[in-house]
Amino acid sequence: TFLVALCFSYFAKAFSGSYMKSSITQIERRFDLSSSTVGLVDGSFELGNLLVIVFVSYFGAKLHRPRIIAAGCFVMALGSFLSAMPHFFMGPYKYETVRSHVALHNNLTGSADSISPCLANRTLTEDIRPGCVKETSSHMWVYVMVGNMLRGIGETPITPLGVSYIDDFAEPGSTPLYIAFLHTVALLGPMAGFMLGSFFARLYVDIGFVDLDTVTITPQDTRWVGAWWLGFLLAGAVTLISGIPFCFMPKAMKRKEVQSSPDEQKLKEMETSLKEPQNKVTVKGFFLALKSLACNRLYFILMVITILQMNSFLGFITYKPKYMEQQYGQSIAKSNFIT
Repeated sequence: TFLVALCFSYFAKAFSGSYMKSSITQIERRFDLSSSTVGLVDGSFELGNLLVIVFVSYFGAKLHRPRIIAAGCFVMALGSFLSAMPHFFMGPYKYETVRSHVALHNNLTGSADSISPCLANRTLTEDIRPGCVKETSSHMWVYVMVGNMLRGIGETPITPLGVSYIDDFAEPGSTPLYIAFLHTVALLGPMAGFMLGSFFARLYVDIGFVDLDTVTITPQDTRWVGAWWLGFLLAGAVTLISGIPFCFMPKAMKRKEVQSSPDEQKLKEMETSLKEPQNKVTVKGFFLALKSLACNRLYFILMVITILQMNSFLGFITYKPKYMEQQYGQSIAKSNFIT
């Protein structure tokens, strides 16, 4: 039961995270943000995760792990709902006031030129005139950033506490298989997130609030903004549901008794006696554990490799849809579908 619930939570967090990636271009366009600012919005997830991951992993392991995972799922759901909130407090999207550029594209082997009204008959070294600099139309994007940060905070306990719970109470030798199930299900999340992003990108941003017959632009227009907020509502609902089963799970599960030799029983008793003092939650124990990890060379090298790997991957997956849209003249929906 715990494995099924954890698989669902893995799917939910991957689903909401990938949908955020698929909505980056639309959020940038809706709030008139620069690429650097929208990168800050997207990076707030990792910032929120970084702020609490060490504390949650150490102190959470000593407490009721399933309930902490449930609380994390609820915080993730709150973050998703908060990210969608600006849409309901902003006025209708006025695409008539948004500057558009004309892109001339041939095929993948041909040339691609981009003509910007702010750079016509000028060199890139000249000073940018007032009006050609992208200015933020609303500060409501801060809510999207805070919501994404809450998602990062809520995602923190799922992996460390979930995997440790399985390792503690699974049958001997079955933990690798269970973890393989988790990662297999997690791979379905990004696929569902980008597919949903592709679908909602075909819907106009103010669907249900304005008469769609009055909309004169199409999804192929560079000013088009899809219904990005709908996906956050759906992702929040899925994440909220994924946290409910953990509220009813015990702090510890019963282990299946396996016949063992007297020597193995004595070894288990010694391990239990050594673990009992460590179950006490102390600040001193936290710093000792942190020091032990920092002095572990193998762990440190693995951590550096993981940082380098994720650094390149996250940058690639975040801006790939935008790159395909601008360089190859694809719509937001098609770019998300291909990604």
